[in-house]
Amino acid sequence: MTLPSDLDISRATTLKPLEEIAGQLGLGPHLLEPYGRHVAKVSLDALDEHADARPAKYVVVSAITPTPLGEGKTTTTVGLGQALRHLGKSSVVTIRQPSMGPTFGIKGGAAGGGYSQVVPMEALNLHLTGDMHAVTAAHNLLSAMIDNHIHKDNKLGIDPHRITWRRVLDVNDRELRNIVTGLGAKADGTPRQSGFDITAASEVMAVLALSTSLHDMRQRLGRIVIGYDRDGSPVTAEELGAAGAMTVIMREAIKPNLMQTAENTPVLVHAGPFGNIAHGNSSIVADRIASRCADFLVTEAGFGADMGAERFFNIKCRTSGMRPDAAVLVSTVRALKAHSGRYRVVAGRPLPDEMLAENPDDVLAGAANLRKQIENIRLHGVSPVVAINAFPTDYPSEHDAIRAVAEEEGVRVAVSNHYTEGGKGALDLAEAVVAAADEPSDFRLLYPDSADLRTKIETVATKVYGADGVSFQPAAARAIADYEANGFGELPVCIAKTHLSLSSDPGLTGAPTGWTLPVREVRASVGAGFVYPICGDMRTMPGLGSAPAAERIDIDERGEVVGLS
Repeated sequence: MTLPSDLDISRATTLKPLEEIAGQLGLGPHLLEPYGRHVAKVSLDALDEHADARPAKYVVVSAITPTPLGEGKTTTTVGLGQALRHLGKSSVVTIRQPSMGPTFGIKGGAAGGGYSQVVPMEALNLHLTGDMHAVTAAHNLLSAMIDNHIHKDNKLGIDPHRITWRRVLDVNDRELRNIVTGLGAKADGTPRQSGFDITAASEVMAVLALSTSLHDMRQRLGRIVIGYDRDGSPVTAEELGAAGAMTVIMREAIKPNLMQTAENTPVLVHAGPFGNIAHGNSSIVADRIASRCADFLVTEAGFGADMGAERFFNIKCRTSGMRPDAAVLVSTVRALKAHSGRYRVVAGRPLPDEMLAENPDDVLAGAANLRKQIENIRLHGVSPVVAINAFPTDYPSEHDAIRAVAEEEGVRVAVSNHYTEGGKGALDLAEAVVAAADEPSDFRLLYPDSADLRTKIETVATKVYGADGVSFQPAAARAIADYEANGFGELPVCIAKTHLSLSSDPGLTGAPTGWTLPVREVRASVGAGFVYPICGDMRTMPGLGSAPAAERIDIDERGEVVGLS
């Protein structure tokens, strides 16, 4: 069966008025601030109006370790949200806002796909309500105030060689990774080496996602550490006098964005923190509003369960105080075949022909990754459900192989055809999730706030990643000592490593053993509220591929967007 393109499906959807979508959640028109016809901001007053409502069952969608193509977490999240409504449950979906860097690069948009997507997909993937640009502006205002402070008199004694705050842009542009600023005449500034990150990697974005209120965001922005003075003491945005103006820029951005799915299920789209160096989850504010407005709240955590879900549990839930009732672990035939170590999957290229042949043995050969990710969910006391995200190239025998592994592990499992059939294709998955969410919850954090930073890092590395231990390079050890001396030791950790392996080596498939996690550097996002050890080479400004999606995106004779995927 040949499906229409995601864009064609989006345009063929009969959209309901947003007041009607909001009405499904009990949100009155007075809480909506329309942005065009099909998107609206939701006032934070909704938090107070629904404060006494019974909380929804809270479900997080994660995945096994993905291939570079991704395994369909967003479309599964949307499909599950739609399917729950077919079962007579009220539901709401919360997801991150896409970055335009990947949208115009290799990955494409992040609206889901097929008949399980957020619509209109053009609005979601292109600017939306400008939250990304607000983050860019607030971040770069702070950058400008740092350099202006140094140029004028540098009363704070900022050491130009220890400035950690760069600039950001919501575009993939490798040429900006490393730059020199301040060139020209004396009036043009003080020359120093710096660079750009993509906007999603900004700490301001992580602050937006983890803030619980406008006031809380103001305090977090003030705590951002931009670098160090000549005595080695941290310098904050508050000390520079920048946090108030940054908050003003972000005042509208803290309000979640209301949209709908292809089946008119409510969706709150909000924030988009980078999944490698930040926690990779949508906002606490959106989840808090949504949790009081439906029977089920379905949210998504970035990358595999070792990354997005671990951070969801230990950073997002630690901050929000919300407790998940169930977790969905998205699995695909192609990803498990890749974890057999017999195939190489490259973003932007077709899968190898031999990988598309029927071969359940290859699926079983990669099953160690699925087993470990099931274990990682259970480490946190949450009931996992394995969702087999079905592709047209799969064979029933291959689905049976995944089902057998899940059943051996004693977890629920369901094949889901939400991409081709929408909510009806995910009914089995929805029934399994309802059953899992009805089980008594025993949610627990992996480590206490009081543990030292080394212990927190070692706990995640050994229990979640399967490492034998951790090696700290001298620079990392010094940074940890400095952070603890400055009072940052009680923050949770957000380990920055490859998302393509449970280990720190993207070439290691399955569930590697007998390896050590190398921590080469440790940085702190004090405003956001976590410390992030860096393991390997983390690119915070992606580049464009040889055939970026931007080459295919255009406007037709009717003024409609074409080529967006």
